[in-house]
Amino acid sequence: MLYLLVSACTLTSCIEEYNADISAEDSNLLVVEGTICAAQRNKFYLTRTQALNSSATPQNVTGAKVSVRGSDGSEYQAQAASGYYACEIGQLNPDAEYYLHIEADGETYESEPQQPLRTEKIAEIRGVQNTPSSNIDVLITPADPFAPSEANYYMWTYDETWQVYPDYMTTMYYDTEIKGPVFISNPFPLYGWVDATGSTTTVGASTSYDNQHIRNLKIYDIGRSNVRMYHRYSGLVHQRAISKGEYEYELARRQASSEMGGLFTPLPSTLPTNIHCLTSSKHVIGFVGCSMNTSDYRFFLNGSEFSIHHPTVTDTRRWLENPNAEDCLHMVNQGFYLCEWILPEMSDDNKLHTAWATIQQLDVRYKYPGVYIEEPDFWSLKENVSY
Repeated sequence: MLYLLVSACTLTSCIEEYNADISAEDSNLLVVEGTICAAQRNKFYLTRTQALNSSATPQNVTGAKVSVRGSDGSEYQAQAASGYYACEIGQLNPDAEYYLHIEADGETYESEPQQPLRTEKIAEIRGVQNTPSSNIDVLITPADPFAPSEANYYMWTYDETWQVYPDYMTTMYYDTEIKGPVFISNPFPLYGWVDATGSTTTVGASTSYDNQHIRNLKIYDIGRSNVRMYHRYSGLVHQRAISKGEYEYELARRQASSEMGGLFTPLPSTLPTNIHCLTSSKHVIGFVGCSMNTSDYRFFLNGSEFSIHHPTVTDTRRWLENPNAEDCLHMVNQGFYLCEWILPEMSDDNKLHTAWATIQQLDVRYKYPGVYIEEPDFWSLKENVSY
């Protein structure tokens, strides 16, 4: 009983500030993020760790020499860009091993040499809503694995595009010379599109699936009340085969991030890594993978096929009853656009009713950041596509 009481007191006294005893050797550690991948521009981010109680953003490492090297003698020099180092890599030799070489602040670092992993295509991606009130889950099924007798590990990222509409449309304008409405076609764009980079990176293992073949794995979801699902949505998913070591690093990193500050949370310096300092015993945080290719899959979801919750729409236009010409001219001078002109004989109270809206309500380019009105090349596709 005494043991239980002591344990209870210990668990309930965690409101006190906890200062971790971190040695000087574990401070200001190099953090490396990036992947060696064929046939694309490779980006490598180098930063330094900050103290847990620091509000400062991670500091980029400048002035470093970064290159991708191969056991076949190939070398690709990376150039400093805006917050990262980048190099163009063509085709990789499937029989060679590649690693990242870094010279920074008087130290030399290298990742463990790896043969580039091949990535299967994506067989299917679909959206599933389990109940009318649930979110839309995005489920992925890779193609048959190259190695069905071995565990397969993957990482998925995605980009998004969705269609948006303005709050209101108009087919008229107020002519200040004739002092009345003129009917025209809608002078503003009927709709637009928004692009975004997905906020979730997912990793998965095939160990719990038959024949080491992942099927219908959820990689992210979309809220049924989210504007992305109001009309038509398109996702472009990127699939990359990763090693077991990179998979375990990603899991450990996410646990450390979600539980940071917890009593049993591992310090960043204990995370698994395949990067080592060759000139001293300094620890490095990060994992550099190596891939022969990535596979892409573009899919589409239509809001009309799901139970989508649209917010209650309140008419926010400016309504004027029985306005005279001076009232209408005043609205035009204030930047309002005429939307409705209901004649007395068409109204219940025998009054002239007019509605006015701002350009922010009528032009979709003012509604959301980054909206564009040129239709994306892929928007006319009728079926999902695997690349």
